[in-house]
This record gives sequence, structure tokens and C-alpha cells, in this order.
Amino acid sequence: MNFHALGKKVSEPSKKLEVFPKPAHVETVIMESDEVTSLCPVTGQPDWETVSIEYAPDKYCIESKSLKLYLWSYRQEGVFCEALAAMIAEDISNACQPHWCKVSVTQKPRGGIKITASAMIKAGE
Repeated sequence: MNFHALGKKVSEPSKKLEVFPKPAHVETVIMESDEVTSLCPVTGQPDWETVSIEYAPDKYCIESKSLKLYLWSYRQEGVFCEALAAMIAEDISNACQPHWCKVSVTQKPRGGIKITASAMIKAGE
């Protein structure tokens, strides 16, 4: 396999999600990061999120270093929590074409309000 990021020194974010063939008998993959940041699209203030990605791979799985770089790419991007969940779900779905994919984004409280948004994509949608 020829990976763009894995095994190489990478010092900047990337929107490219890389994949590898699904090992036999793998039914579900869950990947989670509590180190995701983005910006409020209105105020420009930073938001901290926990992102949980769960999917049922068909032929491919997401490579974790590329996911780390992908999530890093949102650091300077203005996006609402709900839109972030939908965008990540679409990108995961496009990259590995799973049977289904669910992305939950939990934004740490700001102003006393915690937000959790989930987006679900099923194959063929």
C-alpha cells in the first residue's frame, strides 16, 4: 500500500482520508478523538469537540493517521457543531463507502450549553 501520510513526517492538516482493505470478520469500527477544535462561524471563538465515528465497513477501513490529519483540518474552520457532524459523516462515507456510518460530535460547554449532534448515512443515500 502506498499511503500519503502513514510512515511519513507530516506537519500540516489534510482533508484526504486514506483507506486500507477491511480485514476479514470486522463488522464495526469505532474511532474517537477528544482533541478536535474548530471555530464558531459567527464569533470566531474556538470550540472544542469530541468526535465519535462508528461505521460498518464494506471493503475498506479508514487509516487512523489520515483521520487525525483530517480532524486537524477543522482547527481554523468556522463551522457549527451540527454541520461538522454532517460533513465528517459525508467524508467518511465517501472515503470508505461503508454499509452505514454514524458520526457524533459533542461540543464542550460554552456559555453553559453542551451540544451533541449526530449524522447517519446508510449505503446508497
